[in-house]
Amino acid sequence: MDNNNFLITDDSIMRHSYKYIISKIGIKPFYVNKDENSTFFKVDCLNVLDSIPHDSINMIFADPPYFLSNGGMTCHAGKRVSVDKGDWDKSMGIEATHVFNIEWLRRCQNVLTKDGTIWVSGTSHIIYSIGFAMQQLGFKILNDIAWYKINPPPNLSCRYFTHATETVLWAAKNKMSKHYFNYPLMRKMNNNKQMQSLWSITAPKPEEKIYGKHPTQKPIALLERIVLASTKKNDIVLDPFTGSSTTGIAAYRLGRYFIGIDNKKEYLDKSVKRLNFEQRNKHDVRQEIKKVEKEVEKLVAV
Repeated sequence: MDNNNFLITDDSIMRHSYKYIISKIGIKPFYVNKDENSTFFKVDCLNVLDSIPHDSINMIFADPPYFLSNGGMTCHAGKRVSVDKGDWDKSMGIEATHVFNIEWLRRCQNVLTKDGTIWVSGTSHIIYSIGFAMQQLGFKILNDIAWYKINPPPNLSCRYFTHATETVLWAAKNKMSKHYFNYPLMRKMNNNKQMQSLWSITAPKPEEKIYGKHPTQKPIALLERIVLASTKKNDIVLDPFTGSSTTGIAAYRLGRYFIGIDNKKEYLDKSVKRLNFEQRNKHDVRQEIKKVEKEVEKLVAV
């Protein structure tokens, strides 16, 4: 008898877990890719996170509404444009906004594995509420990353410093968590020096927006670094405000399973187009991943 037929691998275990999670969500997915490792749901995350099994998600990246659509103006491509992004980004008031943040963060905390982590991106409009909510819920804040946006748009009012950074909070599920951090790889990516919490990364490049842009779209380089830093191959990644799914693209490129949730069809349509493009070009991407992994293995062995 061939024992290889009964070989259980980490990949098979995680694939089984991933399919189980998807089955428990209880609603029809908006999209499932042909590799069956990326799934999108068109629904409000508050209405679906409770149905995801507790302690099942390895990592979450969340880019929640910043609630800064207040009729103001900004500069884009040298032109004066409105900052309003849609009804989903209009402020509900300080107290209501904080309650909203507690509610979705509490649900995310429940679905994280005991050693799982969450990353949350935000500007000054929202990030202090996020940090306070994390403290109230018992998360363990690991780092506050300052993402320096190279070549930010100028401040038109000339009454403030130019807004050139965004904060990304990284937190473990609780103080007992033994979170995963790929220190060797982060050091390797930083010229063999410890990587600091100041990250200089350009805004999304034109080729990242060929299917249309999301108003708060993050650069793929930012999400690839986050996924590589805090997950292992075949881990399960969740984004409760997936938008055009930069998180999902990074997860797919790097061999992780992905669940993306959003309540806007127009953004999910962009997500599907972006992921389909990645699937058509995955051979070249996977070859590059293998190259990087071999370099890391050599570094660890030294």
